[in-house]
Amino acid sequence: MLIRQNRSGHDAASENAVPLPPLVCVLDDDPDIRGSIESLLRSEGFSVQTYASTSDFVMCESVDRAACLLLDINLGDANGLDFQEELAGNDIAVPVILMSGYGDIPMTVRGMRAGALDFLSKPLSDDVLLAAVSDAIRKDEVRRQASAALDGTRQRYNALTNREREIMGLVTAGLMNKQIAARLGLSEITVKIHRGNMTRKMQADSLADLVRMAEELGAREETASRFNR
Repeated sequence: MLIRQNRSGHDAASENAVPLPPLVCVLDDDPDIRGSIESLLRSEGFSVQTYASTSDFVMCESVDRAACLLLDINLGDANGLDFQEELAGNDIAVPVILMSGYGDIPMTVRGMRAGALDFLSKPLSDDVLLAAVSDAIRKDEVRRQASAALDGTRQRYNALTNREREIMGLVTAGLMNKQIAARLGLSEITVKIHRGNMTRKMQADSLADLVRMAEELGAREETASRFNR
């Protein structure tokens, strides 16, 4: 599942829109616990949606904007740890905080290895819960910003010509203009022109910027494979 984001963003209405509060999802088959957590989080200004089953959660359209999932391990008809691993296996990157009334070390280890941010024991402490949720939301914001930046880099890379991509790969592999020219059967001046256009399109301020972008995109590995470097 991909994080759906509004990319239209140029009309006056969208520019003046009030940001939505962070969405916290609560998945627990105990209605009393769901209600208690919801009341606490709403009192702190969070947007909250609660679910009694895994199927309810995955079918909800607003799940993609969830900044945190509070997930009970014992769901009656499902195992929370299995569901957490299923989310990770399907690239659903919502930060997960696990909850359990009888957690043990193997459970904790398994959950953390699958990417859980925290493991809370029931009955839940309000302060501990709020601290864990706040930390998860901060990490989700950082993740989304990094994802948006990578999307921008990928869009700029896709706008390059095939030759410019080829030269970017060789430049970031450490080759000089003269070496690139020899590899590609071009004149050095032609390589310089393509390199300048590529650098401008990628909005790179330095070679280090280009190397970082190439690493993020996997362009260096593609070049190494193609030219047996």
